[in-house]
Amino acid sequence: MNDTNAAVTNANTPVASASSAFAKALRQKFGQIVLVLQGGGALGAYHVGVYQALHEAGLEPDWVIGTSIGAINGAIIAGNPVENRLDRLNAFWRRMEHSPALAAATSYLPPPFGAMLPNWATITAGVQGSCRPNPLAFLGLDVPLPADAAGYYSTQPLGETLSGLVDFSEVNSGRTRLTVGAANAHNSAMRYFDSRDIEVSVKHVMASGALPPAFPPVRIDGQLYWDGGILSNTPVEAVFDDKPRRNSLVFAVHLWNPDGPEPESMRQVMNRQKELQYSSRAVSHIQRQQQIHRLRHIVAELAARLPDTSKADPEVREMASYGCVTRMHVVRLLAPMLKGEDYTKDIDFSGAGIRQRHEAGYEHGRRVLELEPWKADFDPLEGFVLQEAPSTAAAM
Repeated sequence: MNDTNAAVTNANTPVASASSAFAKALRQKFGQIVLVLQGGGALGAYHVGVYQALHEAGLEPDWVIGTSIGAINGAIIAGNPVENRLDRLNAFWRRMEHSPALAAATSYLPPPFGAMLPNWATITAGVQGSCRPNPLAFLGLDVPLPADAAGYYSTQPLGETLSGLVDFSEVNSGRTRLTVGAANAHNSAMRYFDSRDIEVSVKHVMASGALPPAFPPVRIDGQLYWDGGILSNTPVEAVFDDKPRRNSLVFAVHLWNPDGPEPESMRQVMNRQKELQYSSRAVSHIQRQQQIHRLRHIVAELAARLPDTSKADPEVREMASYGCVTRMHVVRLLAPMLKGEDYTKDIDFSGAGIRQRHEAGYEHGRRVLELEPWKADFDPLEGFVLQEAPSTAAAM
C-alpha cells in the first residue's frame, strides 16, 4: 500500500476542513452525518478509500458505527483528531500487510499459486499487527482452553496495535460518536457498545472483531462477546432504531454483495455463500425500515388532520406519538468485485490487494460526492430514502 497511498494522499491533494461550507450545508438540510462500516476483514481497506474521499471534502462523520473491521476502522476515525485520522488509518493497514519479501516471492509463482501464497501466509502465520497462531488450539478439537483464549489465533497483537493508534479519551470525548456491534456468546443477543452511553475501550472494539473459531471471545462485564457479524454484519439497523430519532445523511459502506451470478464451480459456491452470509440480510433490513419509516410518516400525517378536540384525548395523543417526521437519506456504497478474488478475499492481506481495495473505495467515494445522489426526488411520505451509489470502479 506504500507507493499507491503516497500517491493518493500526497501533499498536493486539497483537504477541506470539517467545518467546510459543503459539510455545513448538508447538515443543515439533512441532519447528522453518519458513517456505517460493514465487517469483512481485509476488504476493510475499501472503507479507508471511501473515508478519504469524504475527508478531503470536509465531510467528517458525527457518528461512526461499525462491526468487525468496520469497528476497527471506525475506532481509528473516532479516536483521533480530524487531521490525524488518515495517517492513523494508513498506519494500521501498513501493519496488516504481508512483508515485501512475500510479495516478491509471489511474483515468481505461476497462477493460481501466486494468488494463493498470501492467503496461506495469513492462515499459517497470522497477520503481523493483528493476530498470531495459538499453538494449543491446533493440538485437537477437545484440548481444554480458557474460554477467553479459545481461538486458533491470539489477538494480543491487535490490542497492542489499537492501543497505539486509537486515543480512547478522544473516543469518549463526545466529539465523534462511536458504536461497535458484538454478539453475546451466552444468549446470542446483539449488543451495540455506544460511546454516547458507556465508556468504550479497546476491549469493546476487539470484541466486535472476535470472529470464531479463528479468534477467541472477549470478556466484558463477565460476559463473552464474539464478532457482531455473526448476528448482524450490517450495523445500519442501530442507526434506524436509535432514540431519539434524528434526521440523518447515512453513508453505508458495504463490503459484501447481496446480488450475484449463479455459481458454476465449488470455488464460486463458497464465494457466493460467504457473500450471502455476510451481506447480512441487507435487502430485508432496507425493506423493513422503508415500511416502518413510511408508517411513522403516515401516522404523523393522519394525526395532524385530526380536529383539536381529538388531539386533546390522552389515548389519541399516545397513538399519535408513534408518528415521526424524521427522515434518513441512506447512500449505499458497495465494494466492487476485483478480478481473481474468491472466497478467501477477506484474508487477502497482500499489499496489492489492500492497494486495489483502497483505490476502489477512494474512486467510488469521489464519484458519489460528484453525483450527490441525495439530491434526487423522493416521496415526501418516505422517512427512509435509499440512494444506491453507482460505482465507476471496474473489476481489476
